[in-house]
Amino acid sequence: MSEVPTRECGCDSVHAATVIPEMTQPAGTAAAVARYHVENMDCPTEEALIRNKLAGLPGIVGLDFNLLQRKLTVHHHLASLEPVERALAAIGMRAVQHDDRGAAPPPAQSNTRWWTLVVALVAAGAAEVVYWVQGGNHWLVTLLALGAIFTGGLSTYRKGWIALRHGNLNINALMSIAVTGAMLIGHWPEAAMVMVLFALAEVIEARSLDRARNAIRKLLDLAPERATVQQPDGSWLEVEAGQVTVGSRVRVRPGERIALDGEVLEGRSTVNQAPITGESLPVEKAPGDVVFAGTINESGSFELGVTAPADQSTLARIIHAVEAAQASRAPTQRFVDRFARWYTPAIFALAVAVAVLPPLFMAGGWLDWIYRALVLLVVACPCALVISTPVSIVSGLAAAARQGILIKGGAYLEEGHKLRWLALDKTGTITHGKPVQTDFIPLAGHDPADSRTLAASLARRSDHPVSRAITDAALAAGLALHEVMEFEALPGRGARGVIGGRLCHLGNQRLLEELGLSRVAEGLPVADLEAQGKSVVLLVVEGKVQSLFAVADTIRDSSREALAELHDLGIQTLMLSGDNPHAARAIANQAGIDRAEGNLLPEDKARAIERLADEGKVGMVGDGINDAPALARADIGFAMGAAGTDIAIETADVALMSDDLRKIPAFVRLSRATSRVLMQNIVLALGIKAVFLVLTFTGDATMWMAVFADMGASLLVVANGLRLLRG
Repeated sequence: MSEVPTRECGCDSVHAATVIPEMTQPAGTAAAVARYHVENMDCPTEEALIRNKLAGLPGIVGLDFNLLQRKLTVHHHLASLEPVERALAAIGMRAVQHDDRGAAPPPAQSNTRWWTLVVALVAAGAAEVVYWVQGGNHWLVTLLALGAIFTGGLSTYRKGWIALRHGNLNINALMSIAVTGAMLIGHWPEAAMVMVLFALAEVIEARSLDRARNAIRKLLDLAPERATVQQPDGSWLEVEAGQVTVGSRVRVRPGERIALDGEVLEGRSTVNQAPITGESLPVEKAPGDVVFAGTINESGSFELGVTAPADQSTLARIIHAVEAAQASRAPTQRFVDRFARWYTPAIFALAVAVAVLPPLFMAGGWLDWIYRALVLLVVACPCALVISTPVSIVSGLAAAARQGILIKGGAYLEEGHKLRWLALDKTGTITHGKPVQTDFIPLAGHDPADSRTLAASLARRSDHPVSRAITDAALAAGLALHEVMEFEALPGRGARGVIGGRLCHLGNQRLLEELGLSRVAEGLPVADLEAQGKSVVLLVVEGKVQSLFAVADTIRDSSREALAELHDLGIQTLMLSGDNPHAARAIANQAGIDRAEGNLLPEDKARAIERLADEGKVGMVGDGINDAPALARADIGFAMGAAGTDIAIETADVALMSDDLRKIPAFVRLSRATSRVLMQNIVLALGIKAVFLVLTFTGDATMWMAVFADMGASLLVVANGLRLLRG
């Protein structure tokens, strides 16, 4: 007989990225890593089976499991992997080793032979018909029922036996016991129908789960497998994208998907970046601009210089990050896992009591109460409950990735709905991050050109937007900048260095206070400029204030919309800025932010987050680098504009792939939807169980009804979770 179900288990079916350290790695040794795609590893049953089998092998130092992706990672000190593969084969695990880079395993492939299901279903139906025509059991009823059970349920029996041998009461074990018991007490047609319905439900459930399993993988298909690359002789040749090296020159035609990350070298076009950033409108690209693998070149053709190999592109990092995010179990999933561990054994013990106690002490009929116990076994498995959380979380992660929101773990997706405060950096987050110099005021007795040259020379060494504005203005005026010696950046204050033998400082009023020069600034129009939302920096040369510069940035329209949406969602906002308090409040008022604090160093921002923590969950939005202390202290850290930025993707809890704050309210809405779906699924799963437990004790439930209840609830919660894929 052939196997019917595609999946190997219907219970405890999709734990997301379970990471289980098996043993402590010997100090000072570097273990080799072998990664396997295990086709029939879906459940904690298989996980426990593999763990028990491999843990005792000499040379195995650790095992990591990702059940949703069917990945097994073996850390070992073995000269050959043959013992591992032989052990896996001995317990019926179909394992295929894949490459050391940890590339995603192939999509789930169905091995369902539908004709066996059809034969089993016809035989079970015929057994029911003959039973009613004959008015009871008949040799033909028994023969048809056995044919249906062994055609459709042999694999269930085999897996149930493996589970029982290892002390695991999963759905296969419970179903095997229930069907065997039904046959022993003469319920042949019902036993056959139960087994066939179970097999059919498993196949349907497998299709639904594969949709969630492959949701992230579909992103990988966005990047074409081949690219047109310039050869050393100047000709162009289409080659495998994986073989293209960094620095190669690639041609992209109109309408093509871009195969690799790169920088435009020649040509202009518009590119649809929605697969990476979630932006709805195409973006203009010219020489010097960055493009990403998987995005679509819409109009003109251009040539790009490759900046990352195919397996390290922004798209590849997004996919790997989302797959790794499955390892972070959401609080609801951890609760469900703990609940399931004692629920099934408790129900099994209850079923034994139901079968034995009423006949012994209440003069009940043995066959009647044994039948009720068998129904209870079918109802017992917490399939729907355990399936509901990982499917919902992974669907939410996939939906977010499609919108250009990279969430680094299910815990952040679920906790996002609890946000009460959102703190935001100013420059590059609320504003465009491209300020321009608006004012220059030299003090009497100082050469204006010299002041501008000294300030711009210092500013050129910094990558802060205010410094860039001062440098750009000086260069536009044709000033020649000087070499800076002993340069030192002063975080949150400015910079200093020696130019032509003179010690120069360029910074804000906090820096002037440290230098003991704050009174000098009192006679300057600093307050008036700050009240207009401008950032003011001053040049100090040899201990004397020499000039004043004012720089202004503009607020993004999308920022105003995002902040309004956040307020509609009940989330309060706070702006944390290194700029002076007057400018910070002016920008906050223009953007519609509740509160603003200025003159903050990185550690001050972290302390501000700590103060807010007493009022509820706090999120922080920054660039992922300068705001690192505050991002780390927040319950959820959001990195803006993370596309192509390794460190932001690696460090942030949530990476927004484009500079659009509207993605944060989108994240909150998705988190709230996920939370609702999780609660709906838990109530649905437990509610159906409770109803059928009552019907079982009253004698009104039958085995085939119990199968419909158990597997029907599983299908309902999976379908409900998959709704999140629509975003």
